[in-house]
Amino acid sequence: MTLASVVPTGLAAGTWHIDPSHSEVSFSLRHMGLFKVRGSFAVFTGQVVVDPEVEKSSVVVEVQMTSVDTRDPNRDGHLRSPDFFDCEKFPVMTFRSSSVRVDGDRPVLVGELTVKDVTRPFELAVEPIGVIGDPMGKQRSGFLATGELSRADFGITFNIPMAGSDVVIGDKVQVSIEVQAVLDDGQAADQA
Repeated sequence: MTLASVVPTGLAAGTWHIDPSHSEVSFSLRHMGLFKVRGSFAVFTGQVVVDPEVEKSSVVVEVQMTSVDTRDPNRDGHLRSPDFFDCEKFPVMTFRSSSVRVDGDRPVLVGELTVKDVTRPFELAVEPIGVIGDPMGKQRSGFLATGELSRADFGITFNIPMAGSDVVIGDKVQVSIEVQAVLDDGQAADQA
Protein backbone atom coordinates (compact mmCIF):
# COMPACT_ATOMS: atom_id res chain seq x y z
CA MET A 1 0.00 0.00 0.00
CA THR A 2 1.35 3.46 -0.87
CA LEU A 3 1.38 6.48 1.39
CA ALA A 4 -0.83 8.44 -1.01
CA SER A 5 -3.47 5.70 -0.77
CA VAL A 6 -3.85 6.11 3.02
CA VAL A 7 -4.20 9.91 3.01
CA PRO A 8 -7.81 11.15 3.31
CA THR A 9 -9.44 12.38 0.11
CA GLY A 10 -9.51 16.17 0.06
CA LEU A 11 -6.47 16.71 2.30
CA ALA A 12 -4.95 19.81 0.71
CA ALA A 13 -1.23 20.48 0.66
CA GLY A 14 -0.39 23.35 3.00
CA THR A 15 -0.12 24.19 6.67
CA TRP A 16 -2.87 22.95 8.97
CA HIS A 17 -2.92 24.42 12.50
CA ILE A 18 -4.11 22.21 15.34
CA ASP A 19 -7.31 23.61 16.89
CA PRO A 20 -6.74 23.03 20.63
CA SER A 21 -10.39 23.57 21.52
CA HIS A 22 -11.30 20.57 19.34
CA SER A 23 -8.22 18.42 19.97
CA GLU A 24 -6.75 16.46 22.87
CA VAL A 25 -3.34 15.26 24.01
CA SER A 26 -3.81 12.42 26.49
CA PHE A 27 -1.96 9.53 28.10
CA SER A 28 -2.55 6.45 30.21
CA LEU A 29 -0.41 4.04 32.21
CA ARG A 30 -0.83 1.19 34.67
CA HIS A 31 -1.27 1.92 38.36
CA MET A 32 -0.47 -0.93 40.76
CA GLY A 33 -0.73 -3.28 37.80
CA LEU A 34 -4.52 -3.23 38.10
CA PHE A 35 -5.97 -0.40 36.07
CA LYS A 36 -4.96 2.58 33.99
CA VAL A 37 -4.59 6.12 35.23
CA ARG A 38 -5.53 8.56 32.48
CA GLY A 39 -4.56 12.17 32.04
CA SER A 40 -4.38 14.93 29.50
CA PHE A 41 -2.68 18.24 28.81
CA ALA A 42 -4.93 21.28 28.41
CA VAL A 43 -2.42 23.62 26.73
CA PHE A 44 -0.69 22.68 23.48
CA THR A 45 -0.03 23.99 19.99
CA GLY A 46 0.94 22.35 16.75
CA GLN A 47 0.79 22.20 13.04
CA VAL A 48 0.66 19.65 10.27
CA VAL A 49 2.45 20.58 7.04
CA VAL A 50 1.11 18.48 4.18
CA ASP A 51 3.59 18.35 1.31
CA PRO A 52 2.48 17.43 -2.23
CA GLU A 53 4.99 14.56 -1.80
CA VAL A 54 3.18 13.11 1.22
CA GLU A 55 6.22 11.31 2.65
CA LYS A 56 7.83 14.75 3.13
CA SER A 57 4.93 16.00 5.25
CA SER A 58 5.67 16.96 8.86
CA VAL A 59 4.06 17.48 12.24
CA VAL A 60 5.14 19.53 15.26
CA VAL A 61 3.30 19.46 18.60
CA GLU A 62 4.40 21.43 21.68
CA VAL A 63 2.78 20.65 25.03
CA GLN A 64 2.89 22.86 28.13
CA MET A 65 3.69 20.35 30.87
CA THR A 66 2.17 22.43 33.70
CA SER A 67 -1.24 21.90 32.07
CA VAL A 68 -1.30 18.20 33.07
CA ASP A 69 -4.68 17.07 34.42
CA THR A 70 -5.38 13.61 35.85
CA ARG A 71 -8.50 14.72 37.78
CA ASP A 72 -6.50 14.57 41.03
CA PRO A 73 -4.89 17.90 42.09
CA ASN A 74 -2.43 16.17 44.46
CA ARG A 75 -1.23 13.79 41.75
CA ASP A 76 -1.04 16.64 39.22
CA GLY A 77 1.14 18.62 41.62
CA HIS A 78 3.42 15.61 42.07
CA LEU A 79 3.65 15.14 38.28
CA ARG A 80 4.79 18.78 37.93
CA SER A 81 7.55 18.23 40.53
CA PRO A 82 11.18 17.14 39.93
CA ASP A 83 10.10 13.52 40.62
CA PHE A 84 8.36 13.49 37.23
CA PHE A 85 8.16 16.35 34.70
CA ASP A 86 10.13 19.01 36.64
CA CYS A 87 8.02 21.70 34.98
CA GLU A 88 9.99 24.64 36.37
CA LYS A 89 13.11 23.50 34.50
CA PHE A 90 11.42 21.76 31.56
CA PRO A 91 8.09 23.43 30.80
CA VAL A 92 7.61 22.06 27.26
CA MET A 93 7.39 18.59 25.70
CA THR A 94 7.85 18.49 21.90
CA PHE A 95 7.16 15.94 19.18
CA ARG A 96 8.70 16.73 15.79
CA SER A 97 8.29 14.32 12.89
CA SER A 98 11.03 13.80 10.32
CA SER A 99 9.22 11.50 7.88
CA VAL A 100 6.04 9.58 7.17
CA ARG A 101 5.86 5.90 6.23
CA VAL A 102 3.14 3.30 5.77
CA ASP A 103 2.63 0.35 8.11
CA GLY A 104 -0.12 -1.88 6.70
CA ASP A 105 -2.97 0.49 5.91
CA ARG A 106 -1.92 3.32 8.25
CA PRO A 107 0.49 6.22 7.99
CA VAL A 108 3.15 6.38 10.72
CA LEU A 109 4.83 9.61 11.80
CA VAL A 110 8.52 8.95 12.45
CA GLY A 111 10.25 11.56 14.56
CA GLU A 112 11.61 12.57 17.91
CA LEU A 113 10.00 13.26 21.26
CA THR A 114 11.71 15.59 23.73
CA VAL A 115 10.78 15.40 27.42
CA LYS A 116 12.94 17.01 30.15
CA ASP A 117 15.61 17.86 27.53
CA VAL A 118 15.93 14.16 26.65
CA THR A 119 15.24 13.44 22.98
CA ARG A 120 14.40 9.94 21.79
CA PRO A 121 13.07 8.43 18.54
CA PHE A 122 9.29 8.17 18.67
CA GLU A 123 6.61 6.96 16.27
CA LEU A 124 2.92 7.74 16.14
CA ALA A 125 0.53 5.51 14.17
CA VAL A 126 -2.05 7.73 12.49
CA GLU A 127 -5.70 7.01 11.81
CA PRO A 128 -6.99 9.62 9.35
CA ILE A 129 -10.59 10.54 10.23
CA GLY A 130 -11.43 12.77 7.28
CA VAL A 131 -11.62 16.25 5.79
CA ILE A 132 -14.64 18.56 5.81
CA GLY A 133 -15.56 22.17 5.14
CA ASP A 134 -16.91 23.96 8.22
CA PRO A 135 -19.76 26.54 8.32
CA MET A 136 -17.21 29.39 8.33
CA GLY A 137 -15.77 28.22 5.01
CA LYS A 138 -12.59 26.72 6.44
CA GLN A 139 -11.21 23.27 5.69
CA ARG A 140 -10.83 20.98 8.74
CA SER A 141 -9.11 17.61 8.98
CA GLY A 142 -9.27 15.01 11.73
CA PHE A 143 -6.64 12.50 12.84
CA LEU A 144 -5.98 10.16 15.74
CA ALA A 145 -2.30 9.46 16.47
CA THR A 146 -1.19 6.85 19.02
CA GLY A 147 2.12 5.62 20.35
CA GLU A 148 3.83 4.10 23.36
CA LEU A 149 6.90 5.23 25.28
CA SER A 150 8.97 4.18 28.27
CA ARG A 151 9.12 6.72 31.12
CA ALA A 152 12.60 5.46 31.96
CA ASP A 153 13.87 6.40 28.47
CA PHE A 154 13.24 10.04 29.43
CA GLY A 155 14.71 9.82 32.92
CA ILE A 156 11.31 9.68 34.63
CA THR A 157 11.95 6.78 36.98
CA PHE A 158 10.21 7.73 40.25
CA ASN A 159 8.31 4.79 41.66
CA ILE A 160 7.17 3.11 44.85
CA PRO A 161 7.89 -0.61 45.30
CA MET A 162 5.07 -2.94 46.24
CA ALA A 163 5.06 -6.36 47.86
CA GLY A 164 6.22 -8.91 45.35
CA SER A 165 7.93 -7.72 42.21
CA ASP A 166 5.50 -5.02 41.07
CA VAL A 167 5.69 -1.26 41.44
CA VAL A 168 2.95 1.34 41.85
CA ILE A 169 3.54 3.20 38.57
CA GLY A 170 3.95 1.42 35.24
CA ASP A 171 6.82 2.32 32.92
CA LYS A 172 4.94 2.04 29.62
CA VAL A 173 2.86 5.10 28.72
CA GLN A 174 0.24 5.06 25.96
CA VAL A 175 0.01 8.41 24.18
CA SER A 176 -3.02 9.56 22.20
CA ILE A 177 -3.32 12.76 20.19
CA GLU A 178 -6.75 13.48 18.74
CA VAL A 179 -6.41 16.33 16.27
CA GLN A 180 -8.77 18.62 14.47
CA ALA A 181 -6.67 20.89 12.28
CA VAL A 182 -7.63 23.95 10.22
CA LEU A 183 -6.04 24.78 6.87
CA ASP A 184 -4.39 28.22 6.81
CA ASP A 185 -6.39 30.82 4.90
CA GLY A 186 -4.89 31.45 1.49
CA GLN A 187 -3.31 28.01 1.22
CA ALA A 188 -3.41 26.37 -2.17
CA ALA A 189 -6.12 23.80 -2.71
CA ASP A 190 -3.73 21.27 -4.27
CA GLN A 191 -4.79 17.80 -3.26
CA ALA A 192 -2.19 15.54 -1.64
